[in-house]
Amino acid sequence: MGKFTEYIGSQFGNPRGFVGKCCCVIMNIINKAMYRRIVSAVCLTEHSKALDIGYGNGYLIEQLYKKYHSEIYGIDISEDMKNHAEKRNRRALIDGKLHLETGDCCNMRYDDCFFDAVTSVNTVYFWSDTVQGLKEIHRTLKADGVFCNVVYTKEWLQSLAYTKKGFKFFEREDFIRQGKQAGFTEVSIQEISKGKSFMVIYRK
Repeated sequence: MGKFTEYIGSQFGNPRGFVGKCCCVIMNIINKAMYRRIVSAVCLTEHSKALDIGYGNGYLIEQLYKKYHSEIYGIDISEDMKNHAEKRNRRALIDGKLHLETGDCCNMRYDDCFFDAVTSVNTVYFWSDTVQGLKEIHRTLKADGVFCNVVYTKEWLQSLAYTKKGFKFFEREDFIRQGKQAGFTEVSIQEISKGKSFMVIYRK
């Protein structure tokens, strides 16, 4: 794998600088079906609290706020993305309903039983410890909370040139097993695009 291809792959896990900004725009375009599915699945209200893991440039947050006007929190490993996401979601920020930070979802500072819903689109491949991340999500979700995790299939990801380094690959059974290991009582899977993408729904 060439150095440039490897560099592009690293940008999807930790977008930074001008190239990271461009990669986020590309992700917004190619992941639209994923965003639509996750927005329709969470069922929030204006009184709900939701967390988006790996918010990037804030595209999903924007879609969630437009529909639900909920209080939105976000955590992302990239320091560069916070300003981009806040600019994109200026209305939510002005309304006092946007709370973004940089950090690791495997070690979050949020209180127990704090969120009604947690969302993530194509970030789980980069978590330092998948089960620990799921345990943190389980801890911070309310008793009836849901985590909607949208991902590409292992086969589709492995067909891409830039995923050869820095990506973890998962079978559907891995998500179910790890979710149960983290304490979720129910883990189900919904197809988005056959052979390409699906949504894993974790219920506490």
